[in-house]
Amino acid sequence: MIAALVRDLQQPEYIHVLLNPLPVYGLLVGWVGLIIGLVLRSRPAQIATLSLVLLSSISAWPVYEFGEQGYDRVLSMTDEPGEAWLDEHMHRAENLIWVFYALAAVSAFAIAAPIKWPKSSMPLAVAVVLLGAVTLGSGTYIAYAGGRVRHREFRNETPPPKRPEHEH
Repeated sequence: MIAALVRDLQQPEYIHVLLNPLPVYGLLVGWVGLIIGLVLRSRPAQIATLSLVLLSSISAWPVYEFGEQGYDRVLSMTDEPGEAWLDEHMHRAENLIWVFYALAAVSAFAIAAPIKWPKSSMPLAVAVVLLGAVTLGSGTYIAYAGGRVRHREFRNETPPPKRPEHEH
């Protein structure tokens, strides 16, 4: 059992699947908590949830990298509609990964800036809530295509059109 786990952890596509809930579900938990912290006007709650938002949005980086590394192996295991969904998933991730990085930067700034400028706390937290909503939407949009790569039961629509060939 341990040997199988070690083998799986050496496969980038396995690590991608293992980590891919973090940028969306972790962000959702932090985002909801931040809204509650804002309503309660609790700076400690805001710091804790801003930290969760920061960690969740940063986690998009290894998810993206391991997805890139595992592309060819997943491509070899899928059917033609799955290949179209895989390319769409990758295209969406390539075009939207920056939103996660922007949210990480704004979250870090929202944690640190109020130390020097206390009045910036509320506007920065609200900015994180707004950008967090956009990022959650982006993550859901990316995941929508990713869930259809190998799960035929989720394919209730025609696959996206095939994209021009490019290197992976």
